Amino acid sequence: MKEDKTCKEKTGLVFECELEAQPEKVWRAISIAEFRDRWLPSKEMVALEVVSAIPGRKISYRMKEIDPPFLESVVTFQVTPGAEETCILRIVHELSDDRELAQSFEAANNNGQILMCAA
Repeated sequence: MKEDKTCKEKTGLVFECELEAQPEKVWRAISIAEFRDRWLPSKEMVALEVVSAIPGRKISYRMKEIDPPFLESVVTFQVTPGAEETCILRIVHELSDDRELAQSFEAANNNGQILMCAA
């Protein structure tokens, strides 16, 4: 692995790195259940289902946590060829549970009196 980039965007958490492996090998590791179960903590998830896939390039999983508050999210893995014998792996983790999204936009001091403007 050469360079890591992690950032928080409106759409979620994005992680990108260059791997010293062929794209086909990385694709097998993220798309075949027997290989994926070796590194993805399936015991921590209630549900893991494929939402969409473009074979060899991109796959999205819907995941649901086993512990309260049982949040749901969609994790997308994108594989693109890099320089010789390398590939770029981009992981986008988006929270899809409206309960948590609604809570994150509440004001910290919302316990005051509600006032209306006169027209």
